[in-house]
This record gives sequence, structure tokens and C-alpha cells, in this order.
Amino acid sequence: MTFQAASPPNNVRADVFLARPESFQSNPHPGNRLPCCPIPAMHRVAPSLRICFLYKLQTTTPFCRFLVRLLHAHHCTSPMAEAISATSSCLEPLCGCLESTGVFEAVGREVAAFLRIKSNCGDLEKARDSLRAVETTVRARVTAEEDKLNVCDPQVQAWLKRVDELRLDTIDEDYSSLSGFSCLCQCTVHARRRASIGKRVVDALEEVNKLTEEGRRFRTFGFKPPPRAVSQLPQTETVGLEPMLARVHDLLEKGESSIIGVWGQGGIGKTTLLHAFNNDLEMKDHHYQVVIFIEVSNSETLNTVEMQQTISDRLNLPWNESETVEKRARFLLKALARKRFLLLLDDVRKRFRLEDVGIPTPDTKSKSKLILTSRFQEVCFQMGAQRSRIEMKVLDDNAAWNLFLSKLSNEAFAAVESPNFNKVVRDQARKIFSSCGGLPLALNVIGTAVAGLEGPREWISAANDINMFSNEDVDEMFYRLKYSYDRLKPTQQQCFLYCTLFPEYGSISKEPLVDYWLAEGLLLNDRQKGDQIIQSLISACLLQTGSSLSSKVKMHHVIRHMGIWLVNKTDQKFLVQAGMALDSAPPAEEWKESTRISIMSNDIKELPFSPECENLTTLLIQNNPNLNKLSSGFFKFMPSLKVLDLSHTAITTLPECETLVALQHLNLSHTRIRLLPERLWLLKELRHLDLSVTAELEDTLNNCSRLLNLRVLNLFRSHYGISDVNDLNLDSLKALMFLGITIYTEKVLKKLNKTSPLAKSTYRLHLKYCREMQSIKISDLDHLVQLEELYVESCYNLNTLVADTELTASDSGLQLLTLSVLPVLENVIVAPTPHHFQHIRKLTISSCPKLKNITWVLKLEMLERLVITHCDGLLKIVEEDSGDEAETTMLGQGHPSEEQEDKRIDGGQSVCKSDDNAHAELLNLRSIVLTDVKSLRSICKPRNFPSLETIRVEDCPNLRSIPLSSTYNCGKLKQVCGSVEWWEKLEWEDKEGKESKFFIPI
Repeated sequence: MTFQAASPPNNVRADVFLARPESFQSNPHPGNRLPCCPIPAMHRVAPSLRICFLYKLQTTTPFCRFLVRLLHAHHCTSPMAEAISATSSCLEPLCGCLESTGVFEAVGREVAAFLRIKSNCGDLEKARDSLRAVETTVRARVTAEEDKLNVCDPQVQAWLKRVDELRLDTIDEDYSSLSGFSCLCQCTVHARRRASIGKRVVDALEEVNKLTEEGRRFRTFGFKPPPRAVSQLPQTETVGLEPMLARVHDLLEKGESSIIGVWGQGGIGKTTLLHAFNNDLEMKDHHYQVVIFIEVSNSETLNTVEMQQTISDRLNLPWNESETVEKRARFLLKALARKRFLLLLDDVRKRFRLEDVGIPTPDTKSKSKLILTSRFQEVCFQMGAQRSRIEMKVLDDNAAWNLFLSKLSNEAFAAVESPNFNKVVRDQARKIFSSCGGLPLALNVIGTAVAGLEGPREWISAANDINMFSNEDVDEMFYRLKYSYDRLKPTQQQCFLYCTLFPEYGSISKEPLVDYWLAEGLLLNDRQKGDQIIQSLISACLLQTGSSLSSKVKMHHVIRHMGIWLVNKTDQKFLVQAGMALDSAPPAEEWKESTRISIMSNDIKELPFSPECENLTTLLIQNNPNLNKLSSGFFKFMPSLKVLDLSHTAITTLPECETLVALQHLNLSHTRIRLLPERLWLLKELRHLDLSVTAELEDTLNNCSRLLNLRVLNLFRSHYGISDVNDLNLDSLKALMFLGITIYTEKVLKKLNKTSPLAKSTYRLHLKYCREMQSIKISDLDHLVQLEELYVESCYNLNTLVADTELTASDSGLQLLTLSVLPVLENVIVAPTPHHFQHIRKLTISSCPKLKNITWVLKLEMLERLVITHCDGLLKIVEEDSGDEAETTMLGQGHPSEEQEDKRIDGGQSVCKSDDNAHAELLNLRSIVLTDVKSLRSICKPRNFPSLETIRVEDCPNLRSIPLSSTYNCGKLKQVCGSVEWWEKLEWEDKEGKESKFFIPI
């Protein structure tokens, strides 16, 4: 029913009309026409006065009392329709008028807040407790992310700020002051104050409930920060290098050449200079889109693959190990050509063509630049730095002295610098300082070694040790640096010397290094001790942290040569020819007296002799990709051998090795070996056996179960898999701590899960050829508590994979998942968080033709890399039908409810929202790689990808759209790689979505 308002009686003021109900009775309007409602005038009255006014009316006339009860009923107890139906027909026009003018919203809310203040305060206290609980959970999750060096999610951060800004204490105090006025008639005197507090309580209650609901819906609390244009590098003191640093900056900004060369002797500070320059750029304005530091050190051969890996990592490009060096170089050339780059090449020993690596030669047109360091001036000429060169010289006395003093402890510094202290200390310190010859490396190493000296006797002894060297063929600088080595404990010394076995270029991975130390008996089964020794060598300036990865260290070439020199001064003898581009091994005569031999990272093809090495304890042969032959008696005379690494070679058989009675570490991973020696079980001391990714291994001949001292057994992705439950006979391995395993039947998998010691040791699981397996439920693997990687391959009847709810107290540790060659896999079902896939960072799906979409990836909140290859049935990555779109529209202004969230699991399908509040979907995704997915039509609709950096598409002819749009956040995107033909056929939702600056043709 519609009512038309008319003018009020001529003799009645609109703002007092409601206070005179007799005017309504004495001036009826025919035809249910009402006088003009006076409520707009009421809106201009202060809230507390309006409430007081309505309260007074309630005590004066029956009509007004009824009106107030009607207002209260509407807002506090029942719907509007019920209240109106209970009234007389004569009041219907007035109620309609009041409804149309909003009086119920303007006044009724305030009346309810006024009358229900006590109840609302109680509700506020309960809501506040709930918010505190949610806040505690959120802050704990944020702290966990920050401990992983991740960045707090911006929406979580904003939520925490709103929680911090809540001020509820003043409301509590003000309400407490009203507690003495419980009677309504007493409250009338304080109505204005009561009305104000009541309104604040209602507003606060709404805000607290809203914050609590938002906090409960957070699924992702942090993400890995994307790389910046400049990546921070480790840096030591640059005392005395400031003038050189200023010259490099000046040449870079004003120099005529785009290639700058810095040359000088080893240890003079070239690497320190480049590190300091790189870190300076982070604090200054510059026009470079990316700054890349690469350690070259091409002593004999250029390590092209490692250089390409560094460039790909800095550009966030997908890495394909199967690509040839030449193809990868062409791709990197195109990628770098689209950027203004600054390349820092450290320690270039020989000339090489930049294009062979994938580096376009900088020129003035591209505005890109290259800075290289070398020991030789002619290398700078050969690399194109004819016009812009800097020669680094030793530090002057003042700068060198300051650098030396900076390494001393406070007590030693005071003793050396104090004029009132013993003059002997200062004189001896000066003598030690002079022996360093102004060379920064020596000043750092020796200064650190003498940092804690105290009395005159210690300083005199140190000066004598450092300055004493013979006239025989001894390098003077090595002898001085030896003092730092002498300060180490014996175990630290042996660990340091072990590092000289690795190539001069590149880095050393900490994990295998500590494994070798353990096998040599240097650590007595204490891995933590190994980490401590690495840190102590870094503190002594004898090792350096890797340029970007905390899992690696490196050794300065001067320190490495000193270490080799030190070995030759002891009873030990190392044969080190690692990374020397050898195509044949050193002759057997050179092996005879060696205690440790390293011929890794060469191109050796065979080892046809049987060397007599009675004292040999370590033999490192890995990374000789063409090595395919060892003589049958190769190990015959190596009774002391403890470490043998043949990984990444082409060997097909291992000679009989029963003479290796002391062997503790054997690495045969990534080889073509077919059978283990029959009597390998005689190696009773073996503790570490790595047979991972041995694609042709047929049988272990029951050797593994008889090696009772094994701590590490890795058969992950080996062709040899356990197909009979009786073959899973590893219960005798009581010391086992790490197990990687390949399983061929579901029965074996069930037995493994029930075998508690083995299950708790399983870190990597490869399921292959499990023909009877039709489904996998991750919760059924509940005893594999350490599982980090799951690889499911060639299970031809597998139809369903279920990642159900994680119910255990500790989160699932699964981080890597690969689904490969699964011809009937149709359903992947992922439960709402928390589920067993919640920490997956890399997902690879290959040759799964029945998958139509993988919408469930939206629930992998930690996913960083998505790789899909050869999935012919895949039409869309994320399925979004009209029903999804309707739900998206309906939920566009807020988060889904818990009931709606539960409905998202249905045959692997999940709702795909595109609103800004959909913060929990693919927040961490950094890379998408699609290869040979012939039927793929779309990835998903445009949405926020706050971390996405790279999209690579190859052989996907029907893919006509990618999820980019100017209306969504893809601010980190750097590269879209694909063919020119494919790029030209892409369809875009808006013109701004097509950004050719991101495209790199491949």
C-alpha cells in the first residue's frame, strides 16, 4: 500500500506536530491522506534529546506509549510486518509514513541501544574474548611466517592494525559510572550520557564481531618476498676502498664505455669492492631493472650452466634441465635484451663470449652496463673494457692500519692504541701489520687471528710466528696467512683442508660437505657440530657465505691455494684436479701416496687402471657425465677408503668392492647402474647409501637390508622398487634416520605405513606401477610424519587422489608433489584448510589425460610453482561456470561463510572468486609453466596474483587467454614467455591488459 504525504494543518508547526496527537484527531484527512510527517525535523534534534523526548511522550499519552512500544518491537524482537499487523487499521497510514521516512532506522536503533545497554555490554565482553583468541592465533601464524623469513600478508597486517586501534577501555569506564543508576526513572537524569555510551557500545560490538569474523577467515598469513632489482650480498669492511668505490660509481654514470674493468692481484679486494658496489645501489636511485652478480672464476673451463642458473634465478625464469646450453643461451639473450641490466662478473680469468652464456653485449643504446673484475689487465682488454678500467692497488698505510685495527677486540684495540700501555704490544702489532703488505685479504685474515691477543708475550710470539719463513720455495703471503690456520682446533683444521677438494669456481653445498666430514670421522656423528665448524671457518675469514643461498659456502681462491700449500707441508697428500676440464684421469702413479683425491667436474670418460692407494680415504669423481667405465679391479687396493662419490656419471656397473671394508659413504645417484655388486653387504661400516634417480637399477640383491649400520638409504625415483611385502625387509636397520623409497604395490605401501620405525624415517616416497591402486587418501599415510616429497608415477588404474583434513597436532610437511603418467586420474579432492596439501610449494602434473581441470589448486595456499606438461584432456586450469560466477557476484563484498566454504569440495572443484577479498587463493604463486597441453583453452579468469612473476607457455595452440587484466593485481609480473605466433593470437579483456613489455619470444 502506498501513502501520499500532504501538508500539515496550517496552524501547526511541523517540528512539534508529533507532540500534539490531538492535531491528528481533530484534523482527519479523507481518503487515508496523512499530514506531512514531522520526522525530518526530528532528525535535527540531538540523539539524547530525541530519546528523552520519546520517553516523556510514553508517560503522557496512550498513543505515544504505543508508538514507542512499536518502535522497540520492530528493532528488538520481531519483524516490521508483525508489528504493523498488530495495530489498528487507523494507524496503518502513520506507520507507513514513518517507515518511508526512515524514523525506525534513525530513532529505533538509538532507543534499542539506550534500553539494552546492559545486555549489549555483556555481549561486547564475550565478543572481545573471542577476538583476543583469534588475534592470538593470527599473531602466532604471522610469527611462524616471519621466522621463515617470509613477509606478513598485507591484509593480515591491516587487520592487526585495526585490532590494535580498538579502544574499549574508555567504554568500560564510562559504563561502570552508570552502574549506580539501574532504575529507568533514575536514568532519565543521565539520559544524554546513557544514550552516548549505548551508541558507542553498539558500534564497538559491531566492529569487534566484524574483526573476529575476518580473522577467522584468514588462510594465508605470509609469503616469500619477491626478489628486488638489487639482491643484497654479503659484505665485509670496506676500509680504504671508498676511493675505488667512488671511481666505479663515477665511471658507471659518466664513462664512455658500457663495459668497465677492475683488475689487480689476488686478495686485493676486488670481490669486496663489487659486493659493496652492489649493496650501494640498493640505497641509491638507479635506472636498472635488475642487477646480477655472477662469480665466474673460469680457471680452466667456463662454468656456463651455473652462470645461466644465476641469471635465470635473478630474472625469475623457469629452469628446464633438459634444455641444451645453446638453447638456454638464446632464451636468456632475449630475456636480458628486454631489460636495463647491470651485470657484475667477478674473477674473470679468461676471455669468453658473453652471447655463449646468454648475455647480450651492453651498448649505449640499451643503457645496460657490465662491470668485471680480473687479476689480469689483458683480460679486461679482451672483454671490451679498453676505455674504462680501474687498477686496484694495495691500501696505503693509514687505510691498512685502520682495517687492521677494525678486526681487533676492544681489549686488544685499547692495548695497541693506548700510549700509556706497554710499548712492546704496539711495536709487535705494527710488525704484524707491516707483514700484510697492505693486502686487504691478509689484513682481514691475520687481523681476525690476532684479535684476542692480550699480553706482550702473546703479541711477541704471534709476530715471530707470522714473520718466520724460510728462503726455500715458500710463498711469503701463504706463510703469513698460515697463522690464522694455526689458531684453529685440529678438527677445524682438517675440515678446512677438506674444502680444498672442491673446484676453485662456484660454491660448496653444506649438506654433502658435512656428510663427507661425518664419514671421515671428523664429527663423531654430530651434524650440528658440522654446522658450527662451518660457522667458525666463516668467522675466521677462511670461508665465505654464498652470494645468495645460505645452504652454500665458498672459498676465496687465495685461501684455497694456501690450503693446498698447507696440505703439502703436512704428512697428508691431496691430488686435486677438480674442474680442470680434464678428458682423462691423472696417471695411476700420482694416486699412490694420496690420502684424498678429487677429480670431480671434468670430462673424464674412463678409469682403466687399478691404482694402489693404501692410504686413500676420500675419492670424489662426481659430475663426470661421460664416465662409463671403471676397471674390474679399480677398488682392489683401497682398504682405507671412507668416502666414494660417483654421482652424475654414466657408469652401468660397479666393480666388486669387498675390499672397501672401511667405506661409510657411497653415492651412486643419477647414474646408469643396473645391479649392485653381489657382495656389497660385506661393507659393514657403510652408513650412507644414495641410489636415488638410478633409472636402470634392476635389483639391489638384498644388500640394503644387510647393511645394519645404514643411517641414510635413498632409493627415491630409482627403477628398482619394492613390489613384494617380503622385500620390505628393512626392519633390521635400527639406526636408519632417512629413507627415500620407491614402491610398486599398494600392499607394500600399507606395510610401510604400519612399520613404525621405517614410516617415521621416510622423507621421500615414490609410488610407481601400483596397478591395483585406484585411489590414494593422504590421511591413510598417517605414520609417514616426516614425508616431504611424494612422486606418483605410472599407476595406471589410479582414479582419485584425496588430500583430506589434517587432524594431527603438527602440520603436514609435504612440500613437493608430482603426478606423472596417470592415464585414468580424474579426481583430485582437496578438503578445506587444514589439509595435507596445505604446505605444498611445487606441483608438477605430467601426462594425466583425464584431468579436465585442476581447480583444486586454489586451495594450495603455499604453492609457488605450477608445472603442467602433456595433459591432453586439460581444458581449463580453473573451472568457472555460470554458477561460480553467480556465487562470485553474491560474495563479492565479503568473505564466504563457513558453510559456503564447505561446499567448495566437490569432485575436486572449488569456487573461484575474483574480488579483492579473495586473498587466500594463489597468494604465493610465482611461476606457471605449461608445456604441450594441446587442448588447454584458458588458465582462469583474471584475478589477483600478487606474487606471480613468470608465465611460460610452449605448444599450447588453443590457449587464447591468460589471466592478466589491468583491474587486478599482478604487480610482480616480469616475464610472459611463448612463441610470437601464440602471443599475437591471445585475446584480452581490455586493451591495457596486453603488455608487450612482459613478452619474451621462445
